[in-house]
Amino acid sequence: MDELRFDGRTAIVTGAGGNPSLGRAHAMLLASRGANVVVNDIGELPAALDYPGVASAEQVAEEIRAAGGSAVADTHSVATEEGGAAIVQTALDAFGSCDILVNNAGICRVVSFEEMTPADFRQTMEANFMGTVHTCRAAWPHMKAAGYGRIVNISSGSMTGLPWQTAYAASKGAVYSFTRALASEGGEFGIKANSVIPGALTRMVYAVQDEKKSSFIAASRDTMPPEIVAPAVAFLAHESVPFTGECIESMGGHVSRFYLARTPGFDEPKMTIETLAERWQDIFADTPEGLSVHDEADPREWSPKPYVPVD
Repeated sequence: MDELRFDGRTAIVTGAGGNPSLGRAHAMLLASRGANVVVNDIGELPAALDYPGVASAEQVAEEIRAAGGSAVADTHSVATEEGGAAIVQTALDAFGSCDILVNNAGICRVVSFEEMTPADFRQTMEANFMGTVHTCRAAWPHMKAAGYGRIVNISSGSMTGLPWQTAYAASKGAVYSFTRALASEGGEFGIKANSVIPGALTRMVYAVQDEKKSSFIAASRDTMPPEIVAPAVAFLAHESVPFTGECIESMGGHVSRFYLARTPGFDEPKMTIETLAERWQDIFADTPEGLSVHDEADPREWSPKPYVPVD
């Protein structure tokens, strides 16, 4: 197969300034294949989110340029409508188009539901879900006018029910459903929207786990670099992607399709509470593996860092 390239295309990657980070890996790969890239990152996170190191959109953009690629930095926040519009405008001003949008920016807080405050929920939803909405709304009319667009939204396997991640899970579940709805509207305009469930060792993982105690970090250093997830994102961002509205899970070199499903269930015209109590197992028969709430990946085994509430 010929090398899949993005020459002449402009890609926006949000949350791409960290190192190690998924966003940086996506931006670097797209640029290496010829795309003009807008590297977006606000740099400084709220005080309650103690991410290690410093995220720098300009530093990643400079890495791309030093390697012979084309990139500009953008530091607007996705969490506001104005910020989302400004990010897209950066792409238009620098390169004249907005062909690819990778919504990677996000925050995560690992904390019990009873400790999570309404402010925590709002902050998480504004960054993870509304941030995705804001950039898509800003890019949509330009993609529609061009008759072409590729949107790749980053979701998370936490939406299936990980404990201690109620806000994060809710925001990423919203991203998944939002992407499917976008796909249903975008097809007639040449816009394809898909999502990715990634798994990698990034600044976000270091931020929420105790590095000295976490078995997950110890086991992931050599097997789950962000760079091995980026090909799935780039494939979904390519003009040749043959589908829309789908979700690809990519972790440690393993990829699979993530999808919603329903069981055959049963019919009973004279349904009663007692019928359900007696036949509940028939409702769940033939459930695809991995779609029920699970506890084998309990974050409490990850040695989370102390919780600091949002001011």
